[in-house]
Amino acid sequence: MKSFLLFFSVILPFIRAQVPHWGPCPEPTVQQSFNLKQFMGRWFEIAKLPAQFERGRCIETNFTLTAGNSIRVVSSEILKGELRKIQGTGVVEDMKNPAKLGISFSYVLPYSPYWILSTDYENSAVVYSCTDILRLFHVDFAWILGRTRTLPDATIENAREVFASNNIDVSRMIPSKQQGCDKYL
Repeated sequence: MKSFLLFFSVILPFIRAQVPHWGPCPEPTVQQSFNLKQFMGRWFEIAKLPAQFERGRCIETNFTLTAGNSIRVVSSEILKGELRKIQGTGVVEDMKNPAKLGISFSYVLPYSPYWILSTDYENSAVVYSCTDILRLFHVDFAWILGRTRTLPDATIENAREVFASNNIDVSRMIPSKQQGCDKYL
């Protein structure tokens, strides 16, 4: 029991902005015939489930294929008037299912799931990540991304339907702040 309490006290700060759900992660359907090269490039965060590691505005991520078949991931946000960037690495977890990526922003942490549930490559993408905690509960993240800083309401609603059809609760999803970004870039 002591080890469980110790584990929970260590993991709690990482999940306090998120709402844990009972049971293991759902197994959503990912994009069929996913083309990794077409997905590369700049994506803006349109909406998200709240995440402690994303507190700023003007959040965007740029994906670039590297020579070693990994993915360079550079995410940025404006926080307290300052442009902040973080660089990580992405990998395809299973070559038979290339829409299931893993991303890590630290050499000491394992890759976190980064699954592309749906994308048209040119306008929008629906992305999901989930981590099981002892298969007792899970913490998930969800994003609607766009190639531009805004998307039509119908596109956002279609993205929310993708989550719903995969039993992913996005009732707490909030719009991302993408106004006034250009003066920082």
